[in-house]
Amino acid sequence: MRKILFAVMALALAFSAGAVLVQKSEPAAAQEATLDLPDLYEQARQSVVYIEVVGSGPTTVSMPNDENHPDEFFSRGLGSGFVWDTEGHIVTNYHVVGDAKRIDVTFFDGTFARAEVVGLDPDSDLAVIKVDVPAEKLVPVVVADSGSLEVGEPVIAIGNPFGQTWTMTTGIISALGRANSSLTGFSIPDMIQTDAAINPGNSGGPLFDAAGRVVGVNTQIISESRANSGVGFAVPSNTVQRVVPELIEDGDVAYTWIGIQGGSVTLDIIDLMNLNPDVRGVLISNVIDGGPASDADLQGADSRAEIDGLAYRIGGDIITAINGTPINTLEALVSYLAANTQPGDNVELTIIRDGETLTIPVLLEERPERSSR
Repeated sequence: MRKILFAVMALALAFSAGAVLVQKSEPAAAQEATLDLPDLYEQARQSVVYIEVVGSGPTTVSMPNDENHPDEFFSRGLGSGFVWDTEGHIVTNYHVVGDAKRIDVTFFDGTFARAEVVGLDPDSDLAVIKVDVPAEKLVPVVVADSGSLEVGEPVIAIGNPFGQTWTMTTGIISALGRANSSLTGFSIPDMIQTDAAINPGNSGGPLFDAAGRVVGVNTQIISESRANSGVGFAVPSNTVQRVVPELIEDGDVAYTWIGIQGGSVTLDIIDLMNLNPDVRGVLISNVIDGGPASDADLQGADSRAEIDGLAYRIGGDIITAINGTPINTLEALVSYLAANTQPGDNVELTIIRDGETLTIPVLLEERPERSSR
């Protein structure tokens, strides 16, 4: 059975009357005292919130025994989030609140409040909402430097899986640098893979290190059953640190793009294009008309070839570096653009074309919008 990547938001459909009703960061490598799990939970739970949303709907369903009288309904969703600052900003996932008509937030001490959306970023699956509660009720998280994480480090997830509020699960960092698709189709770079149990309802909740600092925002799982299978993903805290202030300030986030489709160079590509065995980079298969790459006269694939029954598009430019930084994979290119560039920046791409190494200037533009539905 094919495994599917799921955003981990719980949908709770109620039936009634026959109708269907992530501050300033601290380096993760810094010498921080490791907390005992009970102490970490006691500290961290004060910053974690339970989020209930009523979705945008409506749609129609048939009334029992009365097919001529459909009734409207709104989907009810459950998610998690965490306190960002003492002004009432709360970080969660875009897919938790992006379509919400109403958002209710509950704190561990029972305080609850109606929230409003401040900013949405479907490309990173992050969102900021805001509540109006006394400052003493708000305990902001401390955010660590996810760039200093190592595979094997212990991590802790706290959230509301299946509506089971303030549940803590533990695991390790299973891998770093994953790139998974967002709801818009663009990749979210540098994601953290963990085996800490993440289930529907954990979406938007924090992933903590052993010192109780946030290193990621739990977002997705790969599963055959939509339940935890030991393969979960979190948006890294360094991405959160870039995105959240912009969401608070502007309500959205501007990303750059080059305007290409392609993939990482593989051994098959090296054989088919007679490349040096040491070549690493991104083979451009297609150049998007009117995009930055098109304006810079970058070239996509011009032929097809097969090896062992596998078909490839070959002959395009191979990007090997950007601004002098080696680019070994497509994920590395996406990560560099997200972390280091803004629309309007000029970059220099080092490419291989017909066996010759060239430097091509490219003027980056803002990503076009894609449907997030």
